[in-house]
Amino acid sequence: MEQTMRNFFLFLSKNRGLTKMAKRYGLRFGASRFVAGETVELASEVIKDLNNKGLSVTIDYLGEFVDNEKEANEMADNCIVAIKEIGRRGLDSQLSLKMTSMGLDINESVVMNNMRRILEAAKENQVFVTIDMEDFARCGITIDIFKKLKSEYDNIGTVIQAYLYRTEQDIKDLNEYSPNLRLVKGAYKESPEVAFPEKKDVDDNYKKIIKMHLLNGNYTAVATHDDAIIEYTKKLVKEYNIPNNQFEFQMLFGIRNERQLELAKEGYKMRVYVPYGTDWYGYFMRRLAERPANVAFVLKGIFK
Repeated sequence: MEQTMRNFFLFLSKNRGLTKMAKRYGLRFGASRFVAGETVELASEVIKDLNNKGLSVTIDYLGEFVDNEKEANEMADNCIVAIKEIGRRGLDSQLSLKMTSMGLDINESVVMNNMRRILEAAKENQVFVTIDMEDFARCGITIDIFKKLKSEYDNIGTVIQAYLYRTEQDIKDLNEYSPNLRLVKGAYKESPEVAFPEKKDVDDNYKKIIKMHLLNGNYTAVATHDDAIIEYTKKLVKEYNIPNNQFEFQMLFGIRNERQLELAKEGYKMRVYVPYGTDWYGYFMRRLAERPANVAFVLKGIFK
């Protein structure tokens, strides 16, 4: 039943008609639990509140599957506005973004131009930028773009997904770049030809790449709500005397808030992924797919 619901929400996440409708009707039906607001001003207030509680942030201006250059450039402009807001207010926040929102599906020159504009603004404002990973079809080119940009800029990282077979080799290949990586399980529906279909195999691979990346001496963001993975990481860093400034935990805004505060109080860096904007639909559907229990929160939001 849970897998059926997961597939259903992943299917809905790719519906462009529903995406357009969601933009029109705003943050209703429970989405505001997971999305900070529609504007950078609203989002910055959320960041400030989280910072005051001892939590770091990475902000994401929501948008994906952009298919024209004008819109891609506008997405980049909005990212630059967010970077300047972070710098102006002295917020403890990084920026996350998707390659498809920067024009990946148009051509590489559009993406590279937009990314360089963003990274220059980020450099000026001392803001770190993470390239989010998307579906398998875009994985290879995303890593290639990351490698090119990493040779030009220090303030950039990317995301690696544990559920893909290729991931262990990607960790090995990226090591020469001393990359700052966010390690995740993965939230897209993929074929068993490219991804582990069983949860246990994904978890085992996740632990393997966390260990590999940490022991390579690279900065590691362990992005998970899974207590078993959190405890594994704690034991691992203790066993190998890995300092707390070489890793952090990350969780999504609106999920396991108390656990986030607990980890921060225990002395670990805890970063909250805070999305905002009007193009929230795909992100929201994937959150429901990841954890169908979240549907209960949505239903409460609808009937309030």
